[in-house]
Amino acid sequence: MAHITAPSVQCQVRVVPTSSFTARPMTAKLWNSLLLNQRKKGTSRSSARFRVLALQSESSTVNRLKDLLNLDITPYTDKIIAEYIWIGGSGIDLRSKSRTISKPVKHPSELPKWNYDGSSTGQAPGEDSEVILYPQAIFKDPFRGGNNILVICDSYTPAGEPIPTNKRHGAAEIFSSQKVINEVPWYGIEQEYTLLQTNVKWPLGWPVGGYPGPQGPYYCGAGADKSFGRDISDAHYKACLYAGINISGTNGEVMPGQWEYQVGPSVGIEAGDHIWCSRYILERITEQAGVVLSLDPKPIEGDWNGAGCHTNYSTKSMREDGGFEVIKKAILNLSLRHEVHISAYGEGNERRLTGKHETASIDTFSWGVANRGCSIRVGRDTEKNGKGYLEDRRPASNMDPYVVTSLLAETTILWEPTLEAEALAAQKLSLKV
Repeated sequence: MAHITAPSVQCQVRVVPTSSFTARPMTAKLWNSLLLNQRKKGTSRSSARFRVLALQSESSTVNRLKDLLNLDITPYTDKIIAEYIWIGGSGIDLRSKSRTISKPVKHPSELPKWNYDGSSTGQAPGEDSEVILYPQAIFKDPFRGGNNILVICDSYTPAGEPIPTNKRHGAAEIFSSQKVINEVPWYGIEQEYTLLQTNVKWPLGWPVGGYPGPQGPYYCGAGADKSFGRDISDAHYKACLYAGINISGTNGEVMPGQWEYQVGPSVGIEAGDHIWCSRYILERITEQAGVVLSLDPKPIEGDWNGAGCHTNYSTKSMREDGGFEVIKKAILNLSLRHEVHISAYGEGNERRLTGKHETASIDTFSWGVANRGCSIRVGRDTEKNGKGYLEDRRPASNMDPYVVTSLLAETTILWEPTLEAEALAAQKLSLKV
């Protein structure tokens, strides 16, 4: 990820009035190359008259659906549609449902709490299944447009206790600590993902049951034989910008059919809200495109890169003069809590962190300057300038951003090792702190 120089001034809990946007909502035209072209092929060439009529009827139905999906209700009512989004029982699946709100809102505190059946998401027993949704962050809805919104929520029992899969609550407590607030933690998260063909669950662009040529030409590549899924990546990029997500870039990855986008710099809890909303938008786009989204950290075994979620991190002290010494102290702390972080950095990460394919071994902590084979990488500019940021390369693509961002803040700002442990770790890592 490119060096992060300044945080976004945008706050995730505000919605800019529609009139200030020149962007349009995501119309059905945007999906033509993904969804509709295949339906249109062959209509005029069909030799069977009933086939022609069938396709014409289907096309007419699609057009009528497009008209309704793109219907602008703003001139006719003040009411809006709010899509409440939450994390399901696996800790990685996203759920959502819609409700009508009487008028446009600008802050989540203006929205009502809601509930859902937790027994159907693996988050509550059937005899006591009600789970309460607390609205926490608002984004513009790129699918419905207008004043309609996406609402990131977290989940609680009716008594107001956070349920076990609610990781946002604990993260918010860490980020509300005065020591953490004073350090203004910035995050830049590199979300990698893999696009799979429907039914066969094999990477997009790969021959079914077979393999493409070896890795090399695909990273940031262009061409029909190198880039698979660019329309999805571009549609997602624009949808995130429209929504107000602080997306900062995107690129094709080393393994064909794999992509990455970057979100940040974001401050504190905002980083997790933006990543989760961006994942939801990506799920919706792949749904419409008829492609399966995978966040598996090692979707294909063998000599193929895995998928990570590298997390770039800095504090105010790291960004100021003399910050490199603060970075080295943070690295020392991270080394002493390596097992704690690994256990929280995503399921299946042991298949990815093998010491190969630009990863460090899951069993050993390491750091280095410009070394992508380390647990923690420090950039050349940071070393040269004596201040900057570090990159934690350990998180898997399916990590929970609330957990990873808050754990980094806890370990480097709030947690203090014993002097003896610190000295031993410094010696082992050849760090002079």
